[in-house]
Amino acid sequence: MSLILPYLIIAAKSVSIYLFIILSIRLFGKKELSQLSVTDLVFILLISNSVQNAMVGNDTTVPGGMAAAIGLFVCNYFFRLSIRRSKKFANLIEGQKIILVHEGTVLPDGMKKAQMSMDELEMAVREHGVDTVADASLVVLEVDGNISVLSSNYSEKSIRRRKKPQLTHNP
Repeated sequence: MSLILPYLIIAAKSVSIYLFIILSIRLFGKKELSQLSVTDLVFILLISNSVQNAMVGNDTTVPGGMAAAIGLFVCNYFFRLSIRRSKKFANLIEGQKIILVHEGTVLPDGMKKAQMSMDELEMAVREHGVDTVADASLVVLEVDGNISVLSSNYSEKSIRRRKKPQLTHNP
């Protein structure tokens, strides 16, 4: 048991750092997790580097790293399971969708809650093929960080697909 104890401590430290990071991200807000800016990427890299020693301490061995990883995998598994089973827990951890635009009108409360600038909103709308925010029927910041944009002229848009080559038989 005394051989396993140091690795259990590493796993426990890793789980506590995991929970701390999740709580911190929820408290300080999130924007588009799926489309990180340069500053967001640098921030994540620095955070991971800054908490590494807190998780494994001086143990830089392979078993020490594996103990940290196993602790994180187990914790993440139970988080995902709890999120699927409990809507309240899912809302607590992942948050809720935020409506940014409704019927072409920007919702200031949604923009403030999402911590999004007008430039970022306009860029997201254009990325979805809608000319202006006023042309958007609904713009939503989803819980996964993606932005969904629906426009009233959606039915007029076509999806470009590759044409399949026609097979011809020569007798």
